[in-house]
Amino acid sequence: MKTVIAPAEPSNFVETNYVKQISNRALSYIEAGLPVHFSGPAGVGKTSLAFHLASLIGRPIVLIHGDEEVKTSNFVGNDYGYRFKRNIDRFQSRVSKFEESMVRQWVDNRLTTACKHGFTLIYDEFTRSRPEANNILLSILSERILNLPVAGDQEESFVKVHPNFTAIFTSNQKEYAGVHPSQDALMDRLVTLTLDAFDYETEVAVTQAKSGLSKLDAQAIVSLVRDLKSTPSCDIGPSVRSCIKIAKILKVQDMFPISANKNFVHILEDVLISESVRHGSEVNSGVLKKMVQELAQKYMTRTPVAKSSQERAGV
Repeated sequence: MKTVIAPAEPSNFVETNYVKQISNRALSYIEAGLPVHFSGPAGVGKTSLAFHLASLIGRPIVLIHGDEEVKTSNFVGNDYGYRFKRNIDRFQSRVSKFEESMVRQWVDNRLTTACKHGFTLIYDEFTRSRPEANNILLSILSERILNLPVAGDQEESFVKVHPNFTAIFTSNQKEYAGVHPSQDALMDRLVTLTLDAFDYETEVAVTQAKSGLSKLDAQAIVSLVRDLKSTPSCDIGPSVRSCIKIAKILKVQDMFPISANKNFVHILEDVLISESVRHGSEVNSGVLKKMVQELAQKYMTRTPVAKSSQERAGV
């Protein structure tokens, strides 16, 4: 089926002690029959954690993205026209017998597929869908019954949810654009793990794995970004994604913090300033630009002058 994804570890997934602790907690809730909800700001790895957890469960995955325009039928399925059937009986040469029938054609959508076959549902950014569209989930998560708004040619107007069905949700409650408040009835059925920024060890490991830079170079970039994030002038803390962007650019340009020049400062400005000021904020970007320039000089000076070939290779 096109809507089903084979369970597999996300590309370059890094499992530090921090990530392992979160995964083990979430897996214990899943084993208790409870749906899990990863909540947190952008860049904390919610979707990657969801796919990692699904790979540990080992069942096929059905992915749904939250969307303002989505309706219940987009989740469950709907009638898609009619199927006509005509039988002609000419058993006797001079007698023709016609029999016609018309049957609705019902097509399952992703949620129904997951419920019927016991797959793992990943509902990414579910608060981007309107609450009324998500109401279909209430009976699924509590009574383990999927109510079908239109049954087509099925004998029953509901589906009993497969015992292996599992649901993993993600959301960014701090996002201000295109997000709806979730109904209490749905949140009451979920176990929410609130995620914050990764710890230092995890940010370094992720930056190194995603970029191919050495550990020492990844440490310099992560430390610089964390210093900027901790300042009062930084309206939005840049995430590990900022570290990855910087590291990838440096890798492509064969540039490292130790050998950086004014281009390094420009890269930092381009990546970090726009990600550190909320839209419409009164924070002066000029102040941030000066801070970024000072941090660039600080870490270019602090980085060890000589690195072995093994260190450059990330060994």
